[in-house]
Amino acid sequence: MASTDGLPPAPAADREAEPLAVTALLNCLIREVARPAEPGVFLLPATGRLLRVGGARFPAVPALRAPDGWVPLSLPELVALTAAELRAGTGVANDALPAEILDSRAVTAALLAARSAAAPPGDAYLRSEQALVAGHRYHPAPKARGGGGPESWLRYSPEARASFALPLLGVPAGDLVGDGDTGALDRLCGPPGDGLVPLPAHPWQMELLDGSRAGPGGGRLRHLGETAATAVATASVRTVYLPEADLFCKFSLDVRITNDVRRLWLHDLRRLSLVAALVDVAFDDLPAHLPRPSVLRDRGWRGAELDGDGGEALAVIVRDGLGEHLRPGLTALLAAGISEGFPGNPLDGLDADAALEWWRRYLEHVVPPALHAYLRHGVVLECHLQNVLIAVDDRGLPGQALFRDHEGVKLVAERHPGLTAPVLDGVRAWERLVYCLLTNNLCEIAGAVGARHPRLRDELWARARAVFAEAAKEYGDPPELRDLLSATHVPAKANLLLRWLDADGAAMRWVPIPNPLRPHSGGAP
Repeated sequence: MASTDGLPPAPAADREAEPLAVTALLNCLIREVARPAEPGVFLLPATGRLLRVGGARFPAVPALRAPDGWVPLSLPELVALTAAELRAGTGVANDALPAEILDSRAVTAALLAARSAAAPPGDAYLRSEQALVAGHRYHPAPKARGGGGPESWLRYSPEARASFALPLLGVPAGDLVGDGDTGALDRLCGPPGDGLVPLPAHPWQMELLDGSRAGPGGGRLRHLGETAATAVATASVRTVYLPEADLFCKFSLDVRITNDVRRLWLHDLRRLSLVAALVDVAFDDLPAHLPRPSVLRDRGWRGAELDGDGGEALAVIVRDGLGEHLRPGLTALLAAGISEGFPGNPLDGLDADAALEWWRRYLEHVVPPALHAYLRHGVVLECHLQNVLIAVDDRGLPGQALFRDHEGVKLVAERHPGLTAPVLDGVRAWERLVYCLLTNNLCEIAGAVGARHPRLRDELWARARAVFAEAAKEYGDPPELRDLLSATHVPAKANLLLRWLDADGAAMRWVPIPNPLRPHSGGAP
């Protein structure tokens, strides 16, 4: 990867970053705070100001109503307007989030500059993983990287098409922690000898730890060099794919990315095997006429004890690669990449009939399994855009869904009595599934199809409603689905308010948005 470490972003990248940051903030402000006043105009209720917004799928060119007319807003001005509204509306001050939003814009500019100088991967799957330059479209600071400069994160960033070797540590038996099947890690290097066990680490995390203590392990861990196999950064930043080994490794990373510091917390690691076992059987009794998905299993985790941390700081989760799950003739693509766009996106070039067929197949592969896991097994898959891969055939049509990331899976408390984690009561569990599946996933994929074929928008949602209605019949008209099909609104995560109030990264706060499944609702919100 060509690097621009420490250099100011190119002017073109800087100009391109501004509207991406504006769109992210406007999405949050419109969804969570503002009230419609007239077409394209929104009232900020706490301050009484009127905001005009342009754009179609992605809101843009904000302007503030002034006595002499509409005054265009730059990003810093929009940030100040948002902060004033949130202070007035919540009674809480927050100086950190405005800085984080501006940092996210600066990060985006540096990523764009580096991306323009780096060749895209030849593999379509990797291109889809590294396509998310804009990041989470409904987060105020989707690309913030903990406040550090490009020299700390650029060479590890998927948006900059990063790939790198992984540092290898030798861990004494007394410091080794973990659970499950982690044998794939042993094949990343030769036998370390001296009774040591090999542990790959994320190079960014190693740098963070070296800066906070006298080296990881205080000298107990031995540095064994680096992996011969190359690791490719994927959309989540802390998860890498090693194509030669066909293996995913998910690491702790002590950096706040969107709502959370991305450490692998011990309470999540300890329940990984339980979740994996439940997910393993979640599709065994899927009705035969429905396409069966695959699951990239989180097989286990390994770490090294550091100063009583239980292994968190250097923890790595071992996840299945694609080879043993992907059906012959299919190419896996990240759903978020399809929504965002990348060279080779299967949505590009489809006529209206082909786009409808693509959407029909996407729905049939993604929706019924997620509903089945919830309704039959009380398992809530975190099936948002970054955790769903859709495998397409040589015509670009969906032929298989692959779900991933057991860390985000939740269980319905009423279906799993006696468990204390990771459970949610039925109402909260259903809200989470509706948000992940409908609001985050389907709304954005439908938005990408509809942006190419605006006349299809009502038909897209009619077909989606039919899939949910068919599931209701399949499972005896459960009240959750019956209520969803008649609801005027569905839940969306309030990322702006959560960050303003400095909520815990795992906290949930919902705001209602119009239900796109409701007939004549006008399509996606």
